[in-house]
Amino acid sequence: MAIRTGVIGVGNLGQHHARVYHDLKESELVGVVDSDADRAKEIAKKTKSKPFADVDGLLQAGVQAVSVAVPTPLHHAVTTRLLEAGVHVLLEKPIASTLQEADSLTALAAGKNVILQIGHIERFNQAVEALHALKTVPRFIEAHRMGPFAARNLDTGVVLDLMIHDIDIILNLVESKVVSVEGVGIPVLSPTEDIANARIKFESGCIANLTASRISPEKMRKIRVFQEDAYLSIDYMAQGVELVRKKTGKAPLLGGMQFGDVYITREKMPIEKGDSLEKEIGDFLECVSTGRKPRVTGEHGREALALALEITEQIRKQVKR
Repeated sequence: MAIRTGVIGVGNLGQHHARVYHDLKESELVGVVDSDADRAKEIAKKTKSKPFADVDGLLQAGVQAVSVAVPTPLHHAVTTRLLEAGVHVLLEKPIASTLQEADSLTALAAGKNVILQIGHIERFNQAVEALHALKTVPRFIEAHRMGPFAARNLDTGVVLDLMIHDIDIILNLVESKVVSVEGVGIPVLSPTEDIANARIKFESGCIANLTASRISPEKMRKIRVFQEDAYLSIDYMAQGVELVRKKTGKAPLLGGMQFGDVYITREKMPIEKGDSLEKEIGDFLECVSTGRKPRVTGEHGREALALALEITEQIRKQVKR
């Protein structure tokens, strides 16, 4: 039997959640909620569902699982209402505005025995999944996430808006305690930082350097991982992975560069491209059906938020000087 689903907030991102729920056979999209009544009606019509004025209307319709894609300051209030009603939630990143709110949501989900999955969508990127299969012990990581300015998500700075994607990926890759963080950034077109850089050092010795900008003329979503025996370059948008590896012996006639008794090979990994959002929502619905723990838990969301807030605080202290 299909799970009765809904979406709260059908703006730039939420509209795609509604589309995917409508398309997946595991889902019966009951309806959508938006503060803009006309927008709710528009998306409801496209997805053959019903528009609702508020969360209570969606709950009364018997919804079982909901995506929440409202502005970050509303995450806690909206998600609390759903969790208290026993509804499973896929909550867009960041999990909340504060660590106290994040802790409240994770505790409530555990107490109600319902799924709380955080929408760190890059975990479901085919290239990132391939990266996990290849990684050993990262020594240095460099991430760039840049794009043109858009008058949305200005309730948060670029760290919570964009950089947090790479923060989550890196925390999941390194799996080591953070020992130091440095952050710099400046506001350009908004009241908060629009470009930022962070340097994170881990107990394992790994160093991660992250740059995020929402004032760049072109879009870039890339991460590079350096390890003892290989260098991995990942393009999130193209869903591509290039592997540069050091090997011992004589290089083959094609595809190798010899340096003494070692040689370097370069190869592009075969990646079967897919819709990351569809995979994310599919995984969420499977967790709802089976009770399995989600790939990105509330605790993961809280960990990424904690580091993002620390970077943001360092930036804002510098801006005030």
